[in-house]
Amino acid sequence: MMTGKNYIGNVLSSTGKITFKTFNPKTNTENETVYTEAAGAEIEAAVRLADAAFTAYSQVSGADKSAFLTAIAQEIEALGSLLIDTYCSETGLPESRALGERGRTIFQLRSFAALVAEGSWVEAAISTADATRKPLPKVSVRSMLTPLGPVVVFGASNFPLAYSTAGGDTAAALAAGCPVIVKSHPMHAGTGELIASAVIRAAEQTGMPRGVFSNLNSRGIEVGVELVKHPKVKAVGFTGSVQGGRALYDLASQRPEPIPFFAEMGSINPVVLLPEAMEKNAEKWARAYATSIALGSGQFCTNPGLILGVKGNSLDQFIAILAKELANTVPSCMLHPKIVGSYENNKKMMADHSGVNPVIKHTGDVGINEGRPAVMTVDGATFSENKNLHQEVFGPFSLVVQCTHVEALTAVLAGLEGQLTGTIIGETKEIHQYPSLISTLQQKVGRLIFNGVPTGVEVCESMVHGGPYPASTDSRFTAVGTRSIKRWLRPVSFQQWPNDLLPDALKDENPLKIHRKVDGIPTKDPISDVVS
Repeated sequence: MMTGKNYIGNVLSSTGKITFKTFNPKTNTENETVYTEAAGAEIEAAVRLADAAFTAYSQVSGADKSAFLTAIAQEIEALGSLLIDTYCSETGLPESRALGERGRTIFQLRSFAALVAEGSWVEAAISTADATRKPLPKVSVRSMLTPLGPVVVFGASNFPLAYSTAGGDTAAALAAGCPVIVKSHPMHAGTGELIASAVIRAAEQTGMPRGVFSNLNSRGIEVGVELVKHPKVKAVGFTGSVQGGRALYDLASQRPEPIPFFAEMGSINPVVLLPEAMEKNAEKWARAYATSIALGSGQFCTNPGLILGVKGNSLDQFIAILAKELANTVPSCMLHPKIVGSYENNKKMMADHSGVNPVIKHTGDVGINEGRPAVMTVDGATFSENKNLHQEVFGPFSLVVQCTHVEALTAVLAGLEGQLTGTIIGETKEIHQYPSLISTLQQKVGRLIFNGVPTGVEVCESMVHGGPYPASTDSRFTAVGTRSIKRWLRPVSFQQWPNDLLPDALKDENPLKIHRKVDGIPTKDPISDVVS
């Protein structure tokens, strides 16, 4: 049962005066529960608890953190249909999507549980001493990755589970040894409270320090701003718009002590259609991209919002089939009336630009809060000259840019901002003809796809979900997969340190039996065996 309160550590609290309700876009009505926005004193209490918890939690063993993360996954599963029903009532998304996202969330938690149980993620490196080295003796230096401190995680509007309360950012931070304070998203505060209750139960069951996790409600931006500015917060994870992410990033950078701000923001995910592939398979790829554009009503950060091809009959065929398929697609419910309104406004703004031509004609009525798919075309020169056409339209939308030849298409790519993904549709032999195009696209994206669609992000160690700004604020890191743990860590060296005072990961005997580098050699052996 929902309380509408904030979790300040394991204590429920609602001392604030600002209240709000979530909204069911499917029924176009407010949900019943009243949520209370966290007051200033509650924010302060949550951060101070997290700061106090960090001292103990940063020293918790990998085995115990693994047990904690596994318990969170089990508690989320135990929420059963209540979680699924709440998710659907706050998003308008179907049960199948809720079940899939819950499965992904649980998989992420268990992946990090396995990572920290094994232990080699700390990247232990040992340079042994050499008193005989000339002209100066070599001292012993050992290093490993250590947690940053309390982390604030902003819930995402379009992924109430996988990118929110106990999603990838939270799972990675907890795995790293960082307490987490979640700034819950107001569109799915009920889903957030249920997940928060699961995390708290798991923390209590496994003996984690009080304050290792808190969940704060918010109706507007004030709670988030206060959290980012708090001196005891040491890093922030954000998934959302460029406007919101950039404003918070600037706040984090302007603090007396600037902190890492890892934001995954907007992307139009360019797709390149090479001529030979279009001549052979225009219909196949048009159908595939109609499905990708309409998936989840286009409310994915990897939605293919920009398609580039070379003018000709085959591209015309692709556009015609794409438009027909999308025109026949049954519109689906979007997350909130505000998102629907923004989508419609942005579509109109695109269509109003000179040289932009809508190509889908819809017939019939559209349901409440449903988003009609849209495809528009523009020539390459007009697109390059008008940077307003480069903006994301969040929803089932794509702009097809028609270029005179592949070299012109490459020039269009060179003028784009950073993106999460870039896709090339081509024949295997054909792609070898365009090394410059591939190189140009690689410089713009975090993930290169060949003959596929960008929607769908595999959760694995090799996934990169990030990219050059504004796709993310730091292109060196990923927001998905176990390597995302590195966002919440920093390296520390121990020079000439007594063996018994070293962290277990760096001790001579290697009690954790983890993979380490000793004088540049990967090994799990004790120091005595490596250097003897």
